[in-house]
Amino acid sequence: MPYTPLFHTYSIVARDPDTGQLGVAVQTHQMCVGAIVPWLEPGMGALATQASANISFGPIGLAMLREGIDAPHVVEALVASDPGADRRQLAVVDAEGRAAAWTGENCIAYARHHVGAGYSVQANMMERDTVVPAMAEAYEAAQGDLAARMLAALHAAQGEGGDIRGMQSAALTIVSGDPQALGFRRAVYDLRVDEAGAPLDELDRLVRLRRAQRINFQASPLLTEQRERALELRAAARALAPELEEMAFWQALRLADELDDVAAGAAILNEMLQRVDRRAQWIDLIRRLQDCGSIERPGAGDELIAALDE
Repeated sequence: MPYTPLFHTYSIVARDPDTGQLGVAVQTHQMCVGAIVPWLEPGMGALATQASANISFGPIGLAMLREGIDAPHVVEALVASDPGADRRQLAVVDAEGRAAAWTGENCIAYARHHVGAGYSVQANMMERDTVVPAMAEAYEAAQGDLAARMLAALHAAQGEGGDIRGMQSAALTIVSGDPQALGFRRAVYDLRVDEAGAPLDELDRLVRLRRAQRINFQASPLLTEQRERALELRAAARALAPELEEMAFWQALRLADELDDVAAGAAILNEMLQRVDRRAQWIDLIRRLQDCGSIERPGAGDELIAALDE
């Protein structure tokens, strides 16, 4: 019998038709849900295994998707191979947006799923039987990127009572629709809240911070040829996540070093340093980067420090 941790929960698997991105978002009253329920591979598909979760469904299901088997046949094969399928919930979406799901007859009430265009929502051990319909309605009505729409589904579930036991952990993972994506481009969002009183609120916060990072990444290759657009994007990233000190620091340093714009860099760094306790440490880091050659333009670090407000 495969390892079957009890992850009674609600979740959504989905594919964004515009970007091809694939995602799983989930919440439960148990620690570390992100380590068990979501399974994803860029450009191939996404899978959620829950209730009496069959861990082997993850790697086997992804291998089948990699071979070009569509979501309905993946679900059919996994369920047929499992003697404990009556206690499982499973949902799969493939790279073409075909979705399929299974809810075993012995999953703990209230338990059901709904398969829509490019997504599936599923839940078990819910306080009320209205959770799944609310998730589907919220996802279809939501605006924004895939992360925002999936979060809307999770919040809708909680608005209907969610897990009868309450909340504890949550996760949201979105991968690229490109099977050749490398590095940070593979995982668009890879966020986990392993133990919290209000995990969805914390997941909202983490998505906001990660979204700001992504906006900042978009700006980097534009700095030399589309400078004004790049600066607009970087300002938008700082406004979205002002607590990301690191992001503001490197923005300022790059302006002073690579673009020889010490004044603009100092303005960004001054704003950040006014909000932090470790001013001396950030300034010392500029000196260390200059000493080891990580700042390429001679004296750029000293110029940036000299331009800072006292």
